[in-house]
Amino acid sequence: MNTRRMLAGAVVALIAAGGGVLANHWLNRGSDVANAAQAGAQAGAQPATSASPVQQLWTAPVTNVDGKPQSLNLLKGHPIVVNFWASWCAPCVEEMPALSQIQREYAKKGIQFVGLGVDSEKNIQTFLQKVKVAYPIYVTGFGGADLARAFGNNAGGLPFTVVIDAKGNIRSTKLGQIDPTALRQTLDAL
Repeated sequence: MNTRRMLAGAVVALIAAGGGVLANHWLNRGSDVANAAQAGAQAGAQPATSASPVQQLWTAPVTNVDGKPQSLNLLKGHPIVVNFWASWCAPCVEEMPALSQIQREYAKKGIQFVGLGVDSEKNIQTFLQKVKVAYPIYVTGFGGADLARAFGNNAGGLPFTVVIDAKGNIRSTKLGQIDPTALRQTLDAL
């Protein structure tokens, strides 16, 4: 019975993710999130009413999985990989072992991975009891979706991964599962 629920949840998540990707494709007339974010960064475009996405990240309200407020500002000045995910998102869960492996490989180079759960604290706690992750996981709740949008994820799909260099520049964004080879190439260039 529990397996059926998990399968049903996975199917719903896949359909939702696919719908988000299609909506993004349609709304952006085929341009991809990385190109849109890169074009905005090259043009120096920032919303007049808010800080840059990276500045928003440093000040985002997050908690650890025990509900204690945390600050991502401590990561400022270091290269980081930010992965927006949710426990109900099958592609998110599927890519976590690869992200954990890459975190272990690049930790000695000072690159830190961070998971931002666009989910409830309870769901994330339950998930982490079953699945071990090699990088810190923080809870953003649905506010994480707004933060991901600031980075160019207008579709609101998950997973969504952002690579930020030590100077605070966005080096890449990826809507959907990561390509481990492409991610390693980006990290090698930092």
